[in-house]
Amino acid sequence: MTQNIKMMAAASVIALAAAGASPAFAAGTQAGSTITNNVTVAFKVNNIDQTAATASDSFTVDRKVNLTVAEVGTTTTQVTPGQQSAVTTFAVTNSSNAPLDLVLAATQLSGGTAAHGGTDSFNATDVKVYRDVNSNGQFDSGTDVEVSYLDQVAADTTVQIIVVGNIPLSLATGSVAGVRLTATAHEATAAGSQGAAITQTTGANTAGVDTVFADDTTPVGGNVSRNGETFGEDDYTVLAAALTAEKTSLVISDPFNGTTNPKMIPGAVVEYCVAVTNASGGATATNITISDTLPSETVYLGSYGIKVNGTKTGSTCNEDGAAGGSHAAGVVTAPLSDIAAGTTRTVKFRVTVQ
Repeated sequence: MTQNIKMMAAASVIALAAAGASPAFAAGTQAGSTITNNVTVAFKVNNIDQTAATASDSFTVDRKVNLTVAEVGTTTTQVTPGQQSAVTTFAVTNSSNAPLDLVLAATQLSGGTAAHGGTDSFNATDVKVYRDVNSNGQFDSGTDVEVSYLDQVAADTTVQIIVVGNIPLSLATGSVAGVRLTATAHEATAAGSQGAAITQTTGANTAGVDTVFADDTTPVGGNVSRNGETFGEDDYTVLAAALTAEKTSLVISDPFNGTTNPKMIPGAVVEYCVAVTNASGGATATNITISDTLPSETVYLGSYGIKVNGTKTGSTCNEDGAAGGSHAAGVVTAPLSDIAAGTTRTVKFRVTVQ
C-alpha cells in the first residue's frame, strides 16, 4: 500500500467517524433503516450567486431474510452401540439484515445416502435439540438448554446447536444414521415467544418494510431456493466390536495310555480352550470376562490352573498364556485384556473326566 493510499484510507475512517455512520453488517444495511439522499443545485445569475435549489429523497430499507444451517466439522460422528446422548453439531446463522426467531426441527433420513457417503440404515432414539450454551460441541446436562426455536437472533449472529440421540444396541460396524437440522425464519416480534412464520412480500415495492427471501440461492443437498427455510445434515456412524467365541477340547492323557494316543475315558485329562476373536474393521473390545460353567461329569484340574491372553495358530491354542482367572463352585471365570480388531485371545484350563 502506498503512502497516498494509506492517507486516503485514514481520511475515510475519520470521515465515517465524524458522520456517526451506522455499524456495517455483512448482510447489509439493517431493515427498516431510512436512507436519505440530498442534492444541492448551485447557480448564478449575472455572475451573482443565487439561492441554491435543493431536493431530497428517502426510502426505507427492506428486509432480506437469509439463514444457513451447517454441520460443524467435516466428518461423521463416530458412535458405539448402546451409546447415550450421542451428539451431532450444527451452526445456525442469521445472515439477514434483521433479527429473526428461528424455529428448529431435527429429523432423520429414511434410507438413501447420508451426509458423509454412507447408506442410512438405522434411526437414533429420543432425538432432541439443544442450544450448545458453552459451544464446546458436547452435551452438558444441566448447562445446555433444550430448544424448539431460537429467540430473537440478531443479524449476523451464529448459534451453535447440538442434536442429541441414543444409539440402539446390537448394531454392526458401518451402520449409519443420517440426521438433519432444519431452521425456519419467523418474526422476532416479542422476546420469549415464538413469532409467526414469515411471508415473502409479493408485487411491487411498497413504502414500508418489504420482505425478500434470500436463502439457498444456489441450493445443494435438496434445499429449496428462497423459501425462508434451510437445513444442514450430519450423520452417526457405528464403530462396534464384533466378538465371536470358539470352544474346543483336546484330550491330554488317560490312565491307561498316558500321553500317547490318549482317549477321553473316565480319568482322562481334557484341556478346554476358549478363543475370543474380534472381527477386523471394528472397535477394540474392553472389559472382557469369560464365564464357563463346567459339565457335571468333569472336575476342574487345579494343578494346571487357568492360562489367559494366549494366542492361537490355525486351530491350535498355543501354550503362551499367563496365569490368571479363578474357579469356584464349578465355574471358571477369566478376564481378558482388550482385544483390538482382527485379534484373538485365548483362555485355557483343564478338567478330569469322571
